[in-house]
Amino acid sequence: MQHSFRPESLMMGYGYHPEWSEGALKCPIFQTSTFVFNSAEQGKAFFEVAYGLREQGPQEVPGLIYSRLNNPDLEVLEDRLCLWDQADQAAVFESGMAAIATVLLEFLSQGDLLLYSNPVYGGTDHFITQFLPRMGVEVLGFFPDTTEEELIQMVEATGKSARLKLIYVETPANPTNALFDLELCRRVADHFSSAEEPVTVAVDNTYMGPLWQHPLAHGADLVVYSATKYIGGHSDVIAGAVLGKKDRMQRIKALRTFLGNMASPHTGWLLMRSLETLHLRMNRQAENARAVADFLRDHPVVEKVHYLGHLQPGDPGYDIFQRQLKAGGAMVAFDVRGGEREAFAFLNGLALVKLAVSLGGTESLAQHPATMTHAGVEPALRERMGITGKMVRLSVGVEHVQDLLWDLGQALEKVDAGQKIRD
Repeated sequence: MQHSFRPESLMMGYGYHPEWSEGALKCPIFQTSTFVFNSAEQGKAFFEVAYGLREQGPQEVPGLIYSRLNNPDLEVLEDRLCLWDQADQAAVFESGMAAIATVLLEFLSQGDLLLYSNPVYGGTDHFITQFLPRMGVEVLGFFPDTTEEELIQMVEATGKSARLKLIYVETPANPTNALFDLELCRRVADHFSSAEEPVTVAVDNTYMGPLWQHPLAHGADLVVYSATKYIGGHSDVIAGAVLGKKDRMQRIKALRTFLGNMASPHTGWLLMRSLETLHLRMNRQAENARAVADFLRDHPVVEKVHYLGHLQPGDPGYDIFQRQLKAGGAMVAFDVRGGEREAFAFLNGLALVKLAVSLGGTESLAQHPATMTHAGVEPALRERMGITGKMVRLSVGVEHVQDLLWDLGQALEKVDAGQKIRD
């Protein structure tokens, strides 16, 4: 009898066979730099496929050569990652920025045009706005309320519509939870594509992880993750991943080989361990985030809550949320009444929630985007995107929800007390 197992079940053993490793139930760490060939002919065959000198045969398995090219830990991990997003291939990197930079470097050259969403993660913003122009790449940002017609007009107005090579989208956006319509982005890409020069759509899906949004199903060619976040999920490993269609992924993997920014065997092993509990962790985090967002919405010291699960018919992004996402996620941003002083008072008053950047881990974290993760974004642009001194970003973890609510409540009381003293 045939049965299609779900990804959360396959995470326990998919892609690995115990007979490869003396019957070990779990995939060991293959801490080796190189691999032995059975014959010179076999070595030749492996390199022919690895360097694209010929196509891989229908029954041929790519051979192990050198851990900069491939390693059992990475290959098993990449096979498992493909299951969630139904991708053709995956590539794992030693950091999220390594994954992002490799995508941008592979699909953009001097004279090309990049169309990218605003806001994006601060490190991505710096790479796009500060580094790419030094390479001779023109960059053009757009916002959640930019229409399809406006996007097309913006690209045409540059005079470089024939050089549009990549549309890079981060949705939901960090830290505002703003949503971008991926099917709209696909249509814009197709509008400027030709058979010889297709426009690639790459999506940073870090905020939703592999569970709550699947960009490839909505027209994306590539999905990018900071695997440090939900995929790793324990705040003890730095990693990145890119998944997508075979033709694009072959280019990504080729550049990764020569940049040498692949993940280590130990990183791969840690991520495989984390994938086994990803479904459980993320579901608990989403449940906790809903309770946290509801609590904040009703608190007198909180001016506004940015939480996807609160979107109602008629709200900006509501229709996208219904079509594109499977949950409200575990990221909550909110504006305190006041400004930076009040936001800092809240952050300094936390007892259980840790004041730290990053997200997606088992522990809850809080930070101040305007002076921390997005400090390098041009101030006027920060203001346009709503990243102000009064905004706090929360990554909700797996703690007992009543403990989280107590901690947030007592920290907000300190803000309220400070306001009353000043009044």
